[in-house]
Amino acid sequence: MTTRNVRILAAVALVVTAIASCRKPGPDGPSGGGGTGQPVYDPTPYPLVTPANFPPMVVPPDNPITVRGVELGRYLFYEERLSGDNTQSCAGCHAPANAFSDAPNAFSLGIDGLQGRRNSMALMNLGWETSFFWDGRKPTLEQQVLMPVIDPVEMHETWPNAVAELQADSAYRALFIRAFNTDVIDSTLVAKALGQFLRTMISANSKVDKVARGEAVFTQEEQRGFILTQLEGGDPAAGQGGQWGADCFHCHTHVGGLFTNGQFENNGLDSVFTDLGRFEVTGDPLDRAKFKVPSLRNVALSGPYMHDGRFATLEAVIEHYNSGGNPSETISPFMKFTQGGLQLSASDKAALVAFLNALTDHEFVNDPQFQDPGTP
Repeated sequence: MTTRNVRILAAVALVVTAIASCRKPGPDGPSGGGGTGQPVYDPTPYPLVTPANFPPMVVPPDNPITVRGVELGRYLFYEERLSGDNTQSCAGCHAPANAFSDAPNAFSLGIDGLQGRRNSMALMNLGWETSFFWDGRKPTLEQQVLMPVIDPVEMHETWPNAVAELQADSAYRALFIRAFNTDVIDSTLVAKALGQFLRTMISANSKVDKVARGEAVFTQEEQRGFILTQLEGGDPAAGQGGQWGADCFHCHTHVGGLFTNGQFENNGLDSVFTDLGRFEVTGDPLDRAKFKVPSLRNVALSGPYMHDGRFATLEAVIEHYNSGGNPSETISPFMKFTQGGLQLSASDKAALVAFLNALTDHEFVNDPQFQDPGTP
């Protein structure tokens, strides 16, 4: 070999070495496998920041939120292999652009084309919830996320089948090692990962929040709408504390930042019940036709409204309350105006719509941390 050839080979070796040193570590590199090429358990806590005006989030002690757990949960939220025909994921009925609801559908369709019986709820601030589904039949996120997979109307799969598909994927085995220190996948770990991811989906940066922090100013109409939500309904001259308000604050309290009291109420939709709601869980006759009070956050993105999606617009929702609703044996005591209604003016109803639109958190629905991460 000539001296010239030796110099060429040496130069090539230097270039190759330089290029290799500039490459970013892959998923099994220093961040995931200590440079060994093998995934390793990484319990680094997730840097969760909760809004100052929210109450503390209670995280289950057996499922702390970690960076790797959230990463895995995000993949699983968009994973279509959790459905019977590998076509539908959690996100299929909870789309980011619609505040993680299934708007504009009143009822979602499962993989077999069957229609659900209740509207798909928007997902946000779930770490503060103490019950799940419209009827509150599950008390924890980890229990809730197990149900759609095996529901014959929704994803129509069995957990053994779903887990087997994940287990056969080396990428998922690596993700479970990093998150839970095991490559033996089961439904409990899937639920824990999904629970961790869902708890990070915090919405608290709407215009309403920015006004509260002194970063923005309401329009005159938005301000009027906010005031109306905080006033008692009814005629002040009637001597019953009325303030000609919209009477929203009893159920959709803004105290604590969640815009829901977290309770179950019958809001006067029907006098004759076709869906017994909370009663199906408790068996208590006083719970007939009571449903969970949803948050007003991002409500402008998540229509149609109510448990059965009967109202297509916010204007229709407001008109329902303005009318006073339909009396029944279990109607909420907060629905005090079934006779005569609230008698809100057209301008006041428009102001309420303006305020509800100001509760849209555009940063939340567009946050890249909550979007589809693609294939693991």
